[in-house]
Amino acid sequence: MKKKLYEYIFFKLMGWKIVGEFDTSIKKCVLPVVPHTSWHDFYLGLLTRGCMNMEINFVAKKELFAFPFGYYFRWVGGTPLNRFTNENKVDAIAKIFQEKEVFRLAISPEGTRKKVTEWRTGFYYIALKGGVPIVPIGFDWKNKQVIVFPTIHPTGDKEVDFKILEGYLKGIEGKIPENSYL
Repeated sequence: MKKKLYEYIFFKLMGWKIVGEFDTSIKKCVLPVVPHTSWHDFYLGLLTRGCMNMEINFVAKKELFAFPFGYYFRWVGGTPLNRFTNENKVDAIAKIFQEKEVFRLAISPEGTRKKVTEWRTGFYYIALKGGVPIVPIGFDWKNKQVIVFPTIHPTGDKEVDFKILEGYLKGIEGKIPENSYL
């Protein structure tokens, strides 16, 4: 029933489509979602995962998980992250992959909704350290489509892997086009 509601809102009311196929046998992965230019990306992501009927997760500062919003953020797939400990954030997030049976981490490589000239590398090293593939996702607001790109298994050669990722995501416009990455 919920899936039908998500589909009605996403496809019929909003006029969006999903391009590409997600291999549902992948239970653990990093999903870099590009571009991230607006808070609207959050609900677009929730609707997309609802249409795909998949568990897709995110991490956020632990302060967001306090009452009264903590229950909601956990319910929609959030995992709290303590940003003030001495633990390396890449290590802390990679550890979550070991602790959970299903963990598909959606993350913004830009690290902000503002214009950036290069991606942060944490998502890449999380995948590498967690031993999980990368499934790039494009939120193309101009053409109203969410694009699921082919899975990449990080090689450890960041420069080569980033060229592939950037090639997939080149030209995709965010909700605020001037803040789009490429």
